Formats: sequence, structure tokens, C-alpha cells
Amino acid sequence: MSKFELGQTVMTRGVAEAMEGNPDFLGFVIESLERYKTCDWGEMADEDKALNDSAVKNNDDRILAAYKNGGPKAWKIWIITEWDRSATTILFPDEY
Repeated sequence: MSKFELGQTVMTRGVAEAMEGNPDFLGFVIESLERYKTCDWGEMADEDKALNDSAVKNNDDRILAAYKNGGPKAWKIWIITEWDRSATTILFPDEY
């Protein structure tokens, strides 16, 4: 269960294509989203984590978190929820 409203959860074409036939990356995306839903903001600076916590508490701002794996293939994704909680997008940083 999420601690805040996600809205419609979507992903970019790049993330969707990377997940096809790659169960390790698929698992990484699912694990990252589960962490996100519990307000674990991943690889963010403390001040950005505080901004996210405030956005959850006040329901008034965009939320952005970054996750990376430590495996042989260095994956990094961002998860962004819009300020109005209408949508949450999973993307690669270079797709922003």
C-alpha cells in the first residue's frame, strides 16, 4: 500500500523496452516502485528527501526519487509523481 496517491502509473518506452526479456531489470523496477510507495526515496540528497517528505505530508508538490542498482549493469531510474497526483512516471534520467 502506498503512503500517497500515485495516480496512473506509467513508464517511458525506454524503460518498457529495457524490461522486455530482462527479468533482472524488471525486478529492479518493481522493487524500486515498492520502495517509492513507502517513501524510501533512494539515491537522493537529504534536502531532496525532505522536500519529498513535505510534498507527501502537504499533498502539494511533485515527488521525484532516483534508484540505482549496484550490479554489473549499472541501471538508474527516476520515478516522478506529478504535483496533482494524477500520474507517476518511471523513466531513465536521460529521458527527462
